[in-house]
Amino acid sequence: MTQANETPTGQSIAMDEVLHYLPHRFPFLMIDRAQDFVAGQSITGIKAVSANEPFFPGHFPGNPVMPGVLLIEAMGQSGALLSSKTMDLRPGEQTIMFLGVEKARFRRPVLPGDYLRIPIKLLKVRRNIHFYEGEVHAEQGLCARCIFSAMAVPSDS
Repeated sequence: MTQANETPTGQSIAMDEVLHYLPHRFPFLMIDRAQDFVAGQSITGIKAVSANEPFFPGHFPGNPVMPGVLLIEAMGQSGALLSSKTMDLRPGEQTIMFLGVEKARFRRPVLPGDYLRIPIKLLKVRRNIHFYEGEVHAEQGLCARCIFSAMAVPSDS
């Protein structure tokens, strides 16, 4: 897996393109943009964690921490962006959906004000199932990692 502080090597993806390829919208869009996109290989999602995120008041009052499941969701959305852009999926026709998550590990909490880098590597594609390795890094280091899978399914119109 690439380190969070390596020099970018691929294409950058702005918010308008993220919104083009992903069906997620506020408050459930977990990436702001992406960089280091290499078609069929890897991407790094970017998320600036604001103190105004809707989950912080309840998780946990007086000690706000981004929920681990949302870190996994951020990895999934970054992986979906990698696959959607690689396959040039048309919005409304197909959506990348989670199939499974394995070996999820949480190392450090994500706090308001953290700037997340979410490197994702596409491990393989087998029978339309995409297998990924992902991590979430903040300034203080590795926060989470997992292996996950997803596939493109027809979107409901």
